[in-house]
Amino acid sequence: MYSARDQVANEEWLEELEGVAERLELSGAARSRAADLFLSNVPESDRSKRAVLATSLYVAGLVEGDRRSQNAVAEAADVARLTISQRWKPMLEAAGLDAPGW
Repeated sequence: MYSARDQVANEEWLEELEGVAERLELSGAARSRAADLFLSNVPESDRSKRAVLATSLYVAGLVEGDRRSQNAVAEAADVARLTISQRWKPMLEAAGLDAPGW
C-alpha cells in the first residue's frame, strides 16, 4: 500500500501516467487502477519509474477490461515492449490478481 506522501512525492510521474493514459484513451477505471499499481510499486530509481508506469498501465487495462497491446502501451510510454513483457505478470501477481489464461 502507499501513503499520501507517496502521491505527493510522485506527482510528476502521476501526471505523466495520466498523459500516457490519455494517449491510449483508457477508461477512468483503468486510469485509477494504473495510478494505484504505480504507487504500490514505485521504485527508488527515476530510471525504473517509466518502466513501472508503462507496466501499471498495461496491467490496469487487463484488469479493468480496457486492454491495449504491449506494443501500444510501450510506444505511448516511450519504453521497449520487452520492458512490459518482463514485468507485467509479477506486478499482476504481487497485486493479488490472476493472469489471464489466453
